[in-house]
Amino acid sequence: MDRSDLELVLAVRQHGSLVMAAKALQLAPSAVTKRLAALEARLGLRLFQRTTRRVSPTAEGDTLCERAIHLLRAFDEVESELRERQAEPAGPIRLAATFGFGRLWVGPALADFQARHPGTQVQLQLTEQLPDLAVDGFDGAIWLWNAPGERATEWVSRRLAGNQRVLVAAPRYLQQHGTPRQLQDLADHACLVVRENGGGPGQRFDHWRLQREGESTVRHTPVRGPLSSNSGEMVRDWCLAGHGIMLRSLWDIAPQLASGELVRVLPTYAMPEAHVHWLAPYRPQVPRRIRLLVDFLAQRFADEPWKLRPALAAAPPGSRRKR
Repeated sequence: MDRSDLELVLAVRQHGSLVMAAKALQLAPSAVTKRLAALEARLGLRLFQRTTRRVSPTAEGDTLCERAIHLLRAFDEVESELRERQAEPAGPIRLAATFGFGRLWVGPALADFQARHPGTQVQLQLTEQLPDLAVDGFDGAIWLWNAPGERATEWVSRRLAGNQRVLVAAPRYLQQHGTPRQLQDLADHACLVVRENGGGPGQRFDHWRLQREGESTVRHTPVRGPLSSNSGEMVRDWCLAGHGIMLRSLWDIAPQLASGELVRVLPTYAMPEAHVHWLAPYRPQVPRRIRLLVDFLAQRFADEPWKLRPALAAAPPGSRRKR
């Protein structure tokens, strides 16, 4: 049985007539009659009941037709994929990312991807509010949280890299105010709070959600301090200037940790669920340019380049602090 046989039985069922099926397939009615008879003889089954008024599928004919739909769709998908592989990917890619991570890490990665595939046109929108990707026309988002609960069944999610939010302070602050030894000690320190709109689900600005390494329990730790801002960069500047302790992503402060401008506080604790994810609205067939981009980003961030290592003594492009 080949593809033309599958197309034949579907045409006969759809039109209920050998003559109309022949017209749809651009064949002579006698050719359709002979091919259908030959197929039934080869299978040893009656696929259609013929009357003077209509040709109707038998139970076996219906089963074959249902399978034919899926098989022909698979044929089309394979052919489409093979055609795509022969051609350079082209077309627009519209993405969203948070301001900080998007500027420091996503932007340079997208520039490299576009240079590798010059037929693509990449549009990056930086935002602190995760858009409704399908409604707003985005192909996907590079985000620091997984898909929100109400979107978990509608969106596709893929983890691109691990990331932690860690407690840090400037050495000068710790010299003046002491180093916390346990979570409860944070209550006696000036904690610098970021009041961003794009935080995780259920986040409270006056509570830090912290998890000890090797444990599953998340501790909601109340914090307070005289300085807070909706700008993560402002809070980072205050921390570098020695005004308190902050909770910040490794991707944002890795150069300062490498240089010693900042040091970890309570280093066995970190904020959970801060990993880097690819989020996208579900679509039955993803364009090749999007698949290539996701694989490129996963490879680019696979070794979590923001982790503390000597190579990070040099800040990534755009990370120099404004004074």
